[in-house]
Amino acid sequence: MRIDILPKVYRIKSLSVLPFILSLILVLFIGSQTIAVPTKSTEILWDTHGIPHIYGKDDQSAFYAFGWAQMQSHGDLLLRLYGQARGRAAEYWGKEYLDSDRWVLTMGVPERARNWYKAQNPTFRKYLDAFATGINTYASQNPKLIDDRVKAVLPVNGEDVIAHLHRVLNFTFVVDPESVANLNKQKSPVGSNGWAIAPTHSAGGHAMLLANPHLPWSDLFLWYEAQITTPGIDAYGATLVGVPVLAIAFNNNLGWTHTVNTYDGWDLYALTLADNGYRFDGKVEKFLVKTLSLKVKQEDGSLQEQRLVVKSSVHGPVVVEKDGQTLALRVAGLDRPGVLQQWWDMARAKNLSQFETALKRLQLSMFTVMYADREGNIMHLFNGQVPVRSQGDFAYWQGIIPGDTSKTLWTKIHPYKDLPRIVDPKSGWLQNTNDPPWTTTFPTAIKADNYPSYMAPRFMDFRSQRSVRMLAEDNKISFDEMIAYKHSTRMEMADRLLDDLIPAARKYGKNLGKKAASVLETWDRQANADSRGAVLFAFWVHELNLNKTFSQPWNENSPRTTPDGLAQPESAVATLEAVAAQIEKTYGAMDVAWGDVFRLRYGNQDLPANGGADPLGIFRNVFSSPQSDGKFKSEGGDSYVAAIEFSNPVRAMALTTYGNATQPGSPHIGDQLNMFANKKLRPVWRDRSDILAHLEARKVF
Repeated sequence: MRIDILPKVYRIKSLSVLPFILSLILVLFIGSQTIAVPTKSTEILWDTHGIPHIYGKDDQSAFYAFGWAQMQSHGDLLLRLYGQARGRAAEYWGKEYLDSDRWVLTMGVPERARNWYKAQNPTFRKYLDAFATGINTYASQNPKLIDDRVKAVLPVNGEDVIAHLHRVLNFTFVVDPESVANLNKQKSPVGSNGWAIAPTHSAGGHAMLLANPHLPWSDLFLWYEAQITTPGIDAYGATLVGVPVLAIAFNNNLGWTHTVNTYDGWDLYALTLADNGYRFDGKVEKFLVKTLSLKVKQEDGSLQEQRLVVKSSVHGPVVVEKDGQTLALRVAGLDRPGVLQQWWDMARAKNLSQFETALKRLQLSMFTVMYADREGNIMHLFNGQVPVRSQGDFAYWQGIIPGDTSKTLWTKIHPYKDLPRIVDPKSGWLQNTNDPPWTTTFPTAIKADNYPSYMAPRFMDFRSQRSVRMLAEDNKISFDEMIAYKHSTRMEMADRLLDDLIPAARKYGKNLGKKAASVLETWDRQANADSRGAVLFAFWVHELNLNKTFSQPWNENSPRTTPDGLAQPESAVATLEAVAAQIEKTYGAMDVAWGDVFRLRYGNQDLPANGGADPLGIFRNVFSSPQSDGKFKSEGGDSYVAAIEFSNPVRAMALTTYGNATQPGSPHIGDQLNMFANKKLRPVWRDRSDILAHLEARKVF
């Protein structure tokens, strides 16, 4: 039995007189400003999937309603994220948040957020205040629906909105504390697929766009799907929880998606210490030292104060002091406060020219931009605040950089015209699956030799090759076919290796090896829930050293057909036999079904999974972690999916894998997971008549 504790206002058709009068006189003090609640002409229409369709009297009213909507769907999560962005999470919730606070404060997030907030133009600053007011008003009117533990964060203000965004973009996506601690620039498991298809490659004669970010299914990585309509905008898409504008979106004229690109916007500099300072260009420079106070909530509710000393060199804050090594961190784009307004203006654009006018501000720190529009244009932009570096290739800047000379200290970023970009390639299609821009289409449209060698690396992994194969081998792709391709679970790596592995297993293998060869031969080479052989192949790949597996390594001159072949067939078969024996012992059968081992577990649901993670070369991405019962639980991957055809009217299907809410009591926690398990998308309702036909509730302000 479900206990429904959603607020009554969520289900009524209109407000009664008394609450409406109260909402008109309610004001909240945000910083030094007083923001009045908008008038009754603003409303939220909630559809049966928990998607808020916001109709604002004006832009400011829409921001207010969007803040309200996010609180109803994700209130506890949003307030916790804002508390972390303040660097006060340990003060609110205890020592388990100490590392988070130290990172946020060392990086200067709260202080910079105050400056960024002041740098917004006055009109847009009011929009941020309105979003915060919507958050506060919801909390004040629905106190029983908010966890008491997160109420300490209230009230929030426009600076909190900026701080959260800053923490997410610059100090999670661009650089995260784990990468710094491990001295490793390899990103955590975040990724994405994106396609743009021109009318010449489309069966319907219209441009199409596929948006498909892959992020963890929790915390600050969660997507929130919404529609925002005011006299100046009618955009549909998704954003990360707590962000007040859509980050991936489309309107009647155009749309875009982002993919995590091979962007390098941070460096660690090794400092040479001398006389309580560090050497730089032959002189000894003094550290800039700040002493900050950290408060930590104790189990008895009292607060314990700790000092946090932050030392900075000309490069940035010192983040490592151990084993005789002192490292300072430099991050690009910390002087670029305008990404929210840039995203807002991208969603308001009506054509490619207006869209690029917004893009050229280069306020967004990273992410590829994949674009399509009604006029038939498609575009790939390797977007990012790319430092202008004086030397070295991409690999050089992955290491620790000498910090004793200004020759290695970058101070500028490349302008828009320097970034890898292509509009309307001859192929009629563009793709990105977190690969460098050089492989966005074939014939090659963006040539690596035309750019600095540090701009991006040169490689093409198996997921990218699978993506290109589907696009290139179908001359005319329909809207339904694009969706079917989106759900493809075929393993490109299996297509590349089984023709060598199966005969090798029969030649060198014992009985178990020959049995494994038969399982792999009858396998459909997919990772569907009922695929048998996929577990065997995936577990075998996991045990390989992929740097030594292939007889032909990846070759830039044959990017779509290499790597290939087994370098050491006998060793590969020995590994296969060991893996096969372990699978039989653990699961009872070597040909156990993929969905019996890999599970979609979210909330109280437990469903057979399909799809898988790199390096297998599966376009449908799901990454999982092993559990104590021997199964693997889905932790992330395909999160928000949108397929758009710029016909008249625009046609769109979408899915938010884990549902559009996390707030306890919401019926929309995980309510789309079953569709995900069955490879289904849901129709996007954008017209008011369609929304009203699928109306779950209305909230009027």
